[in-house]
Amino acid sequence: MKLVQKDSKEIIWDQMSTSNRVKTGFPKLMLYLISFVCATYLIYTLKLLNTTPNATTSCDQQDFIFTSHNSLPNTTLQNPSPKSEKTQLKHIAFGIAASAKLWEKRQNYIRLWWNKEKQMKGIVWLDNPVKTHVSDSDNLPPVKISGDTSHFAYKNKQGHRSAIRISRIVSETLRIEGMEDVRWFVMGDDDTVFVTDNLVRVLNKYDHNQYWYIGSLSESHLQNIYFSYGMAYGGGGFAISYPLAKALEKMQDRCIQRYPGLYGSDDRMQACMAELGVPLTKEVGFHQYDVYGNLFGLLAAHPVTPLVSLHHLDVVEPIFPNVTRVEALKRLMQPMKIDSAGLIQQSICYDTLKGWTVSVSWGFAIQVFRGILSPREVEMPSRTFLNWYRRADYTAYAFNTRPVARNPCQKPFVFYMTKVRLNSTTNQTISEYARHRVPHPACKWKMIDPSNLDKVVVYKRPDPQLWDRSPRRNCCRVIESKRKGLVVDVGVCGDGEISEV
Repeated sequence: MKLVQKDSKEIIWDQMSTSNRVKTGFPKLMLYLISFVCATYLIYTLKLLNTTPNATTSCDQQDFIFTSHNSLPNTTLQNPSPKSEKTQLKHIAFGIAASAKLWEKRQNYIRLWWNKEKQMKGIVWLDNPVKTHVSDSDNLPPVKISGDTSHFAYKNKQGHRSAIRISRIVSETLRIEGMEDVRWFVMGDDDTVFVTDNLVRVLNKYDHNQYWYIGSLSESHLQNIYFSYGMAYGGGGFAISYPLAKALEKMQDRCIQRYPGLYGSDDRMQACMAELGVPLTKEVGFHQYDVYGNLFGLLAAHPVTPLVSLHHLDVVEPIFPNVTRVEALKRLMQPMKIDSAGLIQQSICYDTLKGWTVSVSWGFAIQVFRGILSPREVEMPSRTFLNWYRRADYTAYAFNTRPVARNPCQKPFVFYMTKVRLNSTTNQTISEYARHRVPHPACKWKMIDPSNLDKVVVYKRPDPQLWDRSPRRNCCRVIESKRKGLVVDVGVCGDGEISEV
């Protein structure tokens, strides 16, 4: 019993002595720790005080090291690049697909829109040499022969292997010297006419440093089904940004080998774009015009977007009557030079005194209808044209159309533009439209007959900033209505102004 008590006393004594040692050691440990922290803080403070203003970069790098675990290393920490100048015509390189057999005729289309004075960049790519040499004084781009494509497989029995050559035009144009300042590569055919100012306006909507594949579809619903609704049709033209063209050039030949069964060049391009993961951005001002006959219904009700291109000009009728195709396009160039932004843009208004509907397609044509037609009807293209597939009816278009009126009283009176000029004093364009003299069926409606009209005069101010605003049709007002003619004013809609009677 005594032994137990003795042992317990020793244990208690040992615990007390241990506790005293811990109590006396703990303040010393804390003192050492606090001293270390204070010394570190003092050194770091002195270092900051001795840092010069030029050392901010190293501080930023240190901050990046501390925060890199919690943020992406390549996003918001970089300073934004300064805003570059707007895209201009000098920043665009055209690749034009042409055929030696048709070159003598189709070079006349290119002359209409090509402008050497503006230092345009581009190459015409032919399949074979041509006899006619393009001189330095001629208003045409340089001509080159496409590279050999005989080693590529082509297995489409309905097509032609020239599609492989044409699909490589963007890549071959990229390799030409002098393309360093290019932002966009634009593809087109030798029977395509570009409105270059409007092309620049459209491309300025997009960042050329990103991957962009911009174009439009076919007018034929069946064409889009057979080929693709996600494909830019090459005849109407399409644009590819420089970085995307670089990426395409690196992989295109391998890509082409994987699609020997495709029909054309544009579906091969789209197949490669699909591999690159880049979808089509649609701009409906690029016009493939897979139609036959008269383009009047399409041009007179152009969508509210800049007119960028016209294709298949050898297939359709001349856009102005009683002249050749080239002469008709030359006439269209007159308003294009004065106010390209407003070219063929539709405006709808009413002659309330006579009960007429007036549709103005500026720089092209005017329609005067008996009676009141709603804007919803008038902005719909009338079926003056035929589908690309001759047996297909109006349901085979990729957009809404309206039938040509059967009622003789509803047949429009058409006035085609004859001349246009700019009054520099008032800064107004004055365009004149003469009546197209064709037989009109008798009408029994008891209202004033537009058949007495000889011409229509339209006043309009050029509006280069038209497409910098949200899309909207211009408004028109009949300001003078005489027996032999109309005077119409076209301009930006006022506050609360709408097309109504």
